[in-house]
Amino acid sequence: MTEKNYRKWFEQCRFGLFIHWGLYAMRSAHEWQQSFDKMPTGEYEKLYFNRFEPDLYDPVQWAETARSAGMKYVVFTAKHHDGFCMWDTKYTDFNSMKAPLCRRDLIGEAVTAFRNAGIKIGIYYSLPDWHHPNYVIDARHPLRDNKVERDYLPYREFLHNQVMELMQKYSPDILWFDGDYPDTRHIWDAEELNRKIREANPDILVNRLPGFSDFLSPEQNIPDGNDNMVCWEGCQVFRGSAWGYNRDDDHCKSSKEIVQMLIRHVSKGGNLLLNVGPDARGNFPETMTERLLEVGKWMRLHSRAVYNCTMAPAGIIPPQDCHYTWNPETARLYLHLFSYPDRRVRLCGINAEDVEYAQLLNDASFLALGVAEDRININGAVDQAGSLIVNLPVKQPDVAVPVVELFMKRK
Repeated sequence: MTEKNYRKWFEQCRFGLFIHWGLYAMRSAHEWQQSFDKMPTGEYEKLYFNRFEPDLYDPVQWAETARSAGMKYVVFTAKHHDGFCMWDTKYTDFNSMKAPLCRRDLIGEAVTAFRNAGIKIGIYYSLPDWHHPNYVIDARHPLRDNKVERDYLPYREFLHNQVMELMQKYSPDILWFDGDYPDTRHIWDAEELNRKIREANPDILVNRLPGFSDFLSPEQNIPDGNDNMVCWEGCQVFRGSAWGYNRDDDHCKSSKEIVQMLIRHVSKGGNLLLNVGPDARGNFPETMTERLLEVGKWMRLHSRAVYNCTMAPAGIIPPQDCHYTWNPETARLYLHLFSYPDRRVRLCGINAEDVEYAQLLNDASFLALGVAEDRININGAVDQAGSLIVNLPVKQPDVAVPVVELFMKRK
């Protein structure tokens, strides 16, 4: 697989959905709660496994919500650190098909629904597994107070077998690993696992497999710069700080905040992978669905300022409270206005002869251009006279973030 091939679809998508869902939704606190509570495997299984009943799970509705929001790929947790498997795996009975009140291949249903909606499939797989009797008792294990030595080689075989099973069953576009730490890195045999994965599908994207990742995934932050055009996505939560369902966390991002967050990611050459934690019955939080549909209204009018876009060419500095995205194939530059200036905005680093035409993207209405006659200091640099002035309408467009589309002259 060449670098160009994997970037072609991944960096065109720009907007994805992360789904953290498993038994931990029943605890309604945090996906790491078993570790925090130091709860033994048997107790955890007895309390949650036999009562897991996702009777309202409707992956078709989930996929339609994601599609309506403008999301182009999904990453679905097949197994988190608690070891519970959301598919019909033959390597452990601790799975959704064997859960007495579930009896469903939850991953299989999701893959079918999201693929039918035209959405690329990513599968998240936890490298640690607190349920497996041969997984090492490390500093994060629920049994860490009773640490004993374990032979991890049977777990390594189990891990490799499950990963290949996921590939064979579902042919994912992305394998998204998690939970690698320096003190457990020797367990995975990442080199051999990577060889098997690439042999089975040379075009798959692999993430967070130590030493063999195709892109970066910073959590809860956006890199300062991307001068080397590193392939990356930012993982962001919709509410609070936990990735799984938490009924007591009322802090939810607004649709405007989500749109602005998406723009910030794309303006630095990255994707936004936005997380949602469904509840134990299989419901998306109602607020999340509402906000995603609102984001979808903005995306319907502004998606061409997101898909296929990246950071602006070097030397083009955005005005205050604004961000640029750039489509190098169409030579169109997009100015995202986080605050609406009074009638005009000065585009430092862009001259009138650089631009053929300007319009508001939401309705394709013409915008008149002018030329600045004065010099100003911006971010410590002097912007000479002659830079472009875009004249805006008095009334701000009724959209979350107005966008000016600039048709640049090809050089």
